Amino acid sequence: MIQTEVKPIVAARIGEKFARLKAQHKKALVTFVTAGDPTREITVPLMHAMVKSGVDVIELGIPFSDPMAEGPVIQRSSERALALGVSMADVFAYVAEFRKADSVTPIVLMGYANPIERMGLNVFGDRAKAAGVDGVIIVDYPPEESHELLKTMDAVGIDVVYLLSPTSTAERIEMVANVGRGYIYYVSLKGVTGAANIDTDEVASAVAKIKAKTNLPIGVGFGIRDGETARRVSDVADAVIIGSRIIQEMEKSSPDAAIKNVQTLLHSIRAAMDA
Repeated sequence: MIQTEVKPIVAARIGEKFARLKAQHKKALVTFVTAGDPTREITVPLMHAMVKSGVDVIELGIPFSDPMAEGPVIQRSSERALALGVSMADVFAYVAEFRKADSVTPIVLMGYANPIERMGLNVFGDRAKAAGVDGVIIVDYPPEESHELLKTMDAVGIDVVYLLSPTSTAERIEMVANVGRGYIYYVSLKGVTGAANIDTDEVASAVAKIKAKTNLPIGVGFGIRDGETARRVSDVADAVIIGSRIIQEMEKSSPDAAIKNVQTLLHSIRAAMDA
């Protein structure tokens, strides 16, 4: 089992958000978008628009050339952002700009180890904290290999959010329950993002097994595409996580209508979850 060598600084925004929602008998709506997609200029206005539509936590994707866990929709979003030259520095800048008007909504950076290792963990942690980041999901940092990541993020008060899936063993669930911070991301399907046919009965069973090992909130993602599915998932989990469906909405929208259409989608999902 991983042991960190520093006592974590409390990453307040994520914990406070989930505590507030629990007191209100509500579930969190968590959304993923790739930084800089489909244009550099849209990211911060889109983040604010999502919050106005009822989003509680924003997962902001770090563009990467080989996003192995992503389906074609999110892969395309990374390709578009990279073609525009969007870098890690731009990701931090988007968060810092967002924070000028919103000091409450938690932001979680989601990406892969390569760009972080290239920058250096300490530099990444310091810059992320300075920008106003609350958590990180690094897909290819398994808990067994996360000692330095946890140590570095704990030192600056950034939560490390881990993934669990239908194939996770009891030992892996217990490990993630012990070292995870903020919330646990349960991948509802065997496959990549954007897949369909989520089985909410299977999700309910898996979430119950995880909850038996931890008090952390459980968010469920992959395969949630509409209000009805979001409502059923929110009945058994603490958070509903949606990414590919949002990016698809922007892909089929004109630049002028993209944000409005995303808001319409998210309003319908939030209403279904709260019904």
